[in-house]
Amino acid sequence: MNLKKILALGLTAALFFTGCAERREAAQQMLENQKMENRHEATSFAMDTIMTFTVIHEDGDELIIDAEQEIRRLENLLSITLEDSDVSKINAAAGKEPVKIEKDTMTLLETGKNLGAMTGGAFDIAISPVVKAWGFTEEEHHVPTQAELDALLPLTDADDVIHEKGTAYLQKEGMAIDLGGITKGYASDRVAALLKGKGVESAILSLGGNVYGIGTKPDGTKWEVALANPLDANDYCGLISIEDQAVVTSGGYQRYFEENGKKYHHIIDPKTGYPAESGLLSVTIISESGTEADVFSTALFVMGLEKALDFWQEYGGFEAIFVTEAGEVVATEGADACFAFEGRDNDFTYRMVERK
Repeated sequence: MNLKKILALGLTAALFFTGCAERREAAQQMLENQKMENRHEATSFAMDTIMTFTVIHEDGDELIIDAEQEIRRLENLLSITLEDSDVSKINAAAGKEPVKIEKDTMTLLETGKNLGAMTGGAFDIAISPVVKAWGFTEEEHHVPTQAELDALLPLTDADDVIHEKGTAYLQKEGMAIDLGGITKGYASDRVAALLKGKGVESAILSLGGNVYGIGTKPDGTKWEVALANPLDANDYCGLISIEDQAVVTSGGYQRYFEENGKKYHHIIDPKTGYPAESGLLSVTIISESGTEADVFSTALFVMGLEKALDFWQEYGGFEAIFVTEAGEVVATEGADACFAFEGRDNDFTYRMVERK
């Protein structure tokens, strides 16, 4: 019906349509209220980090408990610090004998090795002896000597991690694996799949900075994730909008220590054994796979901007946002489409890189 015909209907019809509008508005408000009533939130501590869950579902409280139980189950398998975990058993038997492992552990060993090889070794599940030498495992920080690192680096070849027929074996005594750089991403994928399988269409999960957004917010808009300013814990550089995607950030500002006036962060370059000096402050990956996002955020940080962009051009399947030491925020083409840059007031510059 066009505007002229609407006007011609007069006051009675106008009141009728007003009533319809009011009923529509009331129905919409009722729907929004119902959605808010179905909003359930919880915070817990697992995998050495704070985790938060927001689930929009009438059975949200029970579903969050299911999610927490799944995370605990994975932690009991994959933790490097729990004595009875698969990972600890594998490490304890290094150079001695194969260890029987669960399916999830096998999946992460295979995935970690495959993605590590794809990155040219920038991600390495066998880097644990070097990370431990720096004191990041027990948070007892120490700057190792070059001699210490030279002795440990031969123990960090992921090709020496053998996994077959439900068992895993580290070929050299003194080897150790650490799946911390992939576990939370994998856990977010597993929990998201669990919730979706139980009918959840709207939720956001934050596993210590590994964020996964299921569907959209109750009002239909996308979930928003802040891109942290690595130089200011109380600030951010912009907002990333996601739907059924993971966002994972790695940065040297997250865990580090200082000695003799120099900062040493926890992201180790597997080639040198030292904290990566790549010219980057942080790398954020946007992907449908939390597992891949977790791995690539670390690997691309180690690579540095130019090699990381070459990797993105070659493999695709994800998008990235880089914050450099030079004060530049660089987004890949797909990331630019869902990123609202807000860092100009903090002297950051911004540019987008197109796919070739």
